[in-house]
Amino acid sequence: MTKEVFIKDVMVKPVTIAKSAKITEALDKMLDSGLDPLIAVNNNTVVGTVSRQAIAQKLGSKQNAGVAPTAIHVASVVKEDFTSVYPDENVNVLIPLLQHYKLVVVYDAEHKLIGQVSAGDLLKKYVPDDGISSAIEKVVTIDSQERVVHLRRRMLDDNITRFVVSENEKYTGMVTETDVAVAMRKFREAVDENHQDHRIRNMLVKDIMSAPLITVERSASAADVVAIMLKKGISALPVMEKGKLAGIVTRHSLVNAL
Repeated sequence: MTKEVFIKDVMVKPVTIAKSAKITEALDKMLDSGLDPLIAVNNNTVVGTVSRQAIAQKLGSKQNAGVAPTAIHVASVVKEDFTSVYPDENVNVLIPLLQHYKLVVVYDAEHKLIGQVSAGDLLKKYVPDDGISSAIEKVVTIDSQERVVHLRRRMLDDNITRFVVSENEKYTGMVTETDVAVAMRKFREAVDENHQDHRIRNMLVKDIMSAPLITVERSASAADVVAIMLKKGISALPVMEKGKLAGIVTRHSLVNAL
C-alpha cells in the first residue's frame, strides 16, 4: 500500500444507535444500511457496538421468551468490540485492526466521533493481489430439515456465524445470525408466549434461510468477489470448484489475505 493513503481516505460517516434504543430499531437500521455492527452511543459518547449476532442470541434466549422484542434495549447487547484510530494515520494500520475487530472507530483530535471503517470499506480500495485462493476458509454445512434450535446451539457452542444449507445433495441457501435474528424477532412478535416453546422446536432451517444461494468460482478475481458482496450487501460467498463446494470467502478473510 502507498504511504500517501490515509484513514480519512477510506473512512465513511459513522452510523450510530443510542444505547437506550430498542434492539428492533437497531436491527432495522442494520438491515437498511447493510452494516454490522452499529456503533452504540450514550450522550454522543461511544460505549461499544451492537451486532446482529448479539441480537440473535438475545432474541433466541429462552429466558427472554416472554419479553416483547420492542421491550429489549440496545444496552443489554452492547459489547466493547471495537478500537479507534485518527484520520491522519496511515491506512496500513487498519489491516491488523480489521483482522481482529469488525469495526474501527475514527476520532478527531478532540476525541469526537467523525467516521468508521469496516472490512467492506477497506476492500473498496484494496483487495488481495493473488485472487481469492488465500482467502478461502473452511465451510460448514447444515441440512435444510435441521431444527433451528439445533442450529442455534451449534452457532453458540462452536462460534459459527454462517452455514451453507444442503437439501437432497444440493446446496440451496445460506443461514446466518442475521436470518436467526430476523426470524426470532418475527416469531416473538407473532406467537403467543404460551405456544412459543412448542412452535420454536418445530421451526426448520429451511423456514429461515436466505435463498437462492449465491456462489463464486475459485478462479474468480478478488475484485469481482468484493463487488458482488458490496452490491448484494452480503459478507460471505461460498466458493465452488469443479461443481463441488470448496470453501467460503468472507470480507474478513479477504482482509486477512491483504
